[in-house]
Amino acid sequence: MSTRAERLADLQYAAAWRLLRAVPARPARRVFEAGAGWVARRGGAGPDQLRANLARLVPGASPSALDALVVAGMRSYGRYWSETFRLAARDLPRIHAGTRISGPGADPLHTAFVDRRPVVIALPHSGNWDAAGAWLVEQLRALDREPGFATVAQRLRPETLYRRFVDYREQLGMEVVAAGDGTAAHRVLTRRLRGGGVVCLVADRDVTGGGLPVQLLGAPARLPTGPARLAALTGALLVPACPSFIPDGWAISFAEPVPVPDRTAVPAAVQGLADALGDLLRVRPADWHALQPIWLADAERVGV
Repeated sequence: MSTRAERLADLQYAAAWRLLRAVPARPARRVFEAGAGWVARRGGAGPDQLRANLARLVPGASPSALDALVVAGMRSYGRYWSETFRLAARDLPRIHAGTRISGPGADPLHTAFVDRRPVVIALPHSGNWDAAGAWLVEQLRALDREPGFATVAQRLRPETLYRRFVDYREQLGMEVVAAGDGTAAHRVLTRRLRGGGVVCLVADRDVTGGGLPVQLLGAPARLPTGPARLAALTGALLVPACPSFIPDGWAISFAEPVPVPDRTAVPAAVQGLADALGDLLRVRPADWHALQPIWLADAERVGV
């Protein structure tokens, strides 16, 4: 049974989805960015953890520069939420047209799409990953590769709130499976890849506790093994990617594919993902929405 706090959160999200779509985009974005900037200046667990994470990502930043980066990071997070509550299926062509693609992995990714080779895209919580997914849906449609792709979502409480997020992503063209479904989720993703499909997984935080130890930006962390294991199992191309914001649109940078020839290569591939994601995030650090502990030292400090 859901708690009172969970039911209240569900009502708040429902109201935001209903009301924000009636507000013009620019005023909605300004309000969310201003509110997020105020939260950053006030401080608290989320902004404080973001500051600690950004200090590792930008080790040479002065205290004042780090303060400004935290404010910029929280404003970026505010933009993500303002877009989340407004984006709908009708926005897919606009998102696709407004997304800029770059990086050495872009051409190998396009070739894999054309050749109908299975692909696993691993990305961090950066920019608007749902808008990046919407771009991918349209890109696959343009190449006559439908349906779009499969991804995993953390099961939220109450169930009605989880369903709201699933419905939101499904109407953008994504196939969503619950992270808590274990072997059932794994079967869905494996089946999609063995059929020449595409899977996208967020890979910058070990949510389940089953990740592998890596060096992330020079310090010990744990990252999930799912992307690398799926690539090893199915022969899929494993491509690190990083969504970010540009003033009037979105951007996605793709790193070189990470080789995963077989299951014995999984640990090296997870480290390869850590290296690639670290490099990608350093380009637009303010767009990394890392409000939870990432590194082992921080997780131990807060008891996670």
